[in-house]
Amino acid sequence: MIVKVDAARCQGHGRCAVEAARVYTLDAEGHCAVNGRTIPPELEEEARIGVEVCPERAIALEP
Repeated sequence: MIVKVDAARCQGHGRCAVEAARVYTLDAEGHCAVNGRTIPPELEEEARIGVEVCPERAIALEP
């Protein structure tokens, strides 16, 4: 599973990193900084939580 972040939509709320800290990190400006990261199977559920809590719907997961 791969994390895809739409940088144009991410507003830096940081909720992904708060709710799923083992998957998501933020850059210096508070924007999601894991675009293209491959997620190991044991973190897939946590990755889904990050997608769900993003108010801008800027995060997607691809198989």
